[in-house]
Amino acid sequence: MKFQSERFEGRNAITRHSAQGVVVGGAEYSRPLILGWQGQILEWSATSLEGLRAEDVEVLAALQPELVLFGSGARMRFARPALWAPLMARRIGVETMDTASACRTYNVLLAEDRAVVVALLFDMPGD
Repeated sequence: MKFQSERFEGRNAITRHSAQGVVVGGAEYSRPLILGWQGQILEWSATSLEGLRAEDVEVLAALQPELVLFGSGARMRFARPALWAPLMARRIGVETMDTASACRTYNVLLAEDRAVVVALLFDMPGD
């Protein structure tokens, strides 16, 4: 579903999303990724909620956002609260939601000029 312009003046906007991937700046992504309000689009080493590690969260904290949105796939699922400790220690907020909601919320916060990062997991066909 296309719902906003492709870019907000030098920022990474999500132009389409589904349970299997997103489109950012005309490029399609179907592997877990980290998308920040500015800078590069990063592949995320986290491949599943069950496999999420503290090191995966440290990467998010290093980007120094004010808020991290975690998209857990087609349905909202929560990671172990202790995993978010690197973010909490730096006073970085974290919100968990399904991936579609995370994409929409990210674009709204991006339009508000917020320092936001979205970390997305996608459902593989057949999941």
